[in-house]
Amino acid sequence: MTTDPLAPLLALADIAPAVERARERVDQAMRHRALRRHGGQVAAEVGLRSAVASAALEGYDHEREAVRAGTVTEPVLQGALRVAGALPGLTELWPKAPRQALARLHVLAARDVVAEAELGRPVADPVVAARLDGLAGLVAGGMTVSPLLLAAVVHGELLNLRPFAGPSGVVARAAARLVLMSRGFDPRGLVAVDVGHRERQPEYVGAAGAFATGTPDGLRSWLRHYLSAVEVGADQLTVVGDEIIAAA
Repeated sequence: MTTDPLAPLLALADIAPAVERARERVDQAMRHRALRRHGGQVAAEVGLRSAVASAALEGYDHEREAVRAGTVTEPVLQGALRVAGALPGLTELWPKAPRQALARLHVLAARDVVAEAELGRPVADPVVAARLDGLAGLVAGGMTVSPLLLAAVVHGELLNLRPFAGPSGVVARAAARLVLMSRGFDPRGLVAVDVGHRERQPEYVGAAGAFATGTPDGLRSWLRHYLSAVEVGADQLTVVGDEIIAAA
């Protein structure tokens, strides 16, 4: 039996219990009664909030209600909205052809931001190409550990590698959501993890830098941040559900 390459991450201090806490928080949020009758509405609202948060993390902060009203035409925000809407349709492609899915995400995220010739094309760097190949192999491989760990690693690697021109962070965050969706952890994309990153933005930036060092402490810092963001995302699902029930 092949050993899961991510299994050693569970041996880092505090990570195994943090994974369990995040899973339990998500399980609890997924039992919200709004999902029984208003699941589509909840998913749409989570997608909107996730897109607004992801664009803000790229430096393009917009009021949610202005975005909801359709008055914000700024390209990075519009790209983040397109990406959020496309995720359900990419869940089957992602584990089979992750590089193709990443290219599609970049086309959606970076339209009207970078030159058309750059859309969907990784930067021409052999180091980037090799690391993308390694990441694709990890995504397509079998797993024994929680998808949360794979999502965190995919996110951290893409965030630091920045393989695409323009809003590469939008692509990284979307790829992490695709991991959770395609692996059955969050199949409908209801956990607003990007909201958690936005609420802890200084920690997000610092932990991403720590991940880039590749040290055990750096990996642990990033994983702890990511798992905390998942908990915030689960709480956001509960907030959205409560609001939709109250308005029904």
